[in-house]
Amino acid sequence: MGRLLLAPVLISAVALGWAADGTQQLREIEQQFRRGEAAPALQRLDQALQQQPADAGLRFLKAILLAETQQSAAATVLLEQLTQDFPELPEPYNNLAVMQASAGRLDQARSLLVTALRLDPGYRTAHENLGDVYARLALRAYTAASPAAGTSASPNTSPTITPRIEP
Repeated sequence: MGRLLLAPVLISAVALGWAADGTQQLREIEQQFRRGEAAPALQRLDQALQQQPADAGLRFLKAILLAETQQSAAATVLLEQLTQDFPELPEPYNNLAVMQASAGRLDQARSLLVTALRLDPGYRTAHENLGDVYARLALRAYTAASPAAGTSASPNTSPTITPRIEP
């Protein structure tokens, strides 16, 4: 089973039609972060957010950078706020689903990914993530059934018919 994927910020910025100057600012901050300059990049991002607190691209980038620096709780809060403030954007739902799945909350992750795909049926990353979540849910169901049925936790290729109703 693959690793769940965060939506890349630059692809999202272009897809969402954010202004070229805003996209350039996002690109520069993200590049600074990728060069290993996490603290200055986050500081620069915070300064930009003070000037433009409602900017979806800046807030989205901050959530990604927080997630990548193991600040999951703060990233989750930001992503939840983005889904409330910009309910039409599928990327925050995808990334919030990744955070939920990472915390073992697969049902919430599934629901968030379904929302992302309702908003953008062609959103490939969300499709991949939903497939991974379904695989993990299936494994959880097989594992739960394993001790009760006296079978292995390996999934069968065909479902089993129950021959009778258990009293």
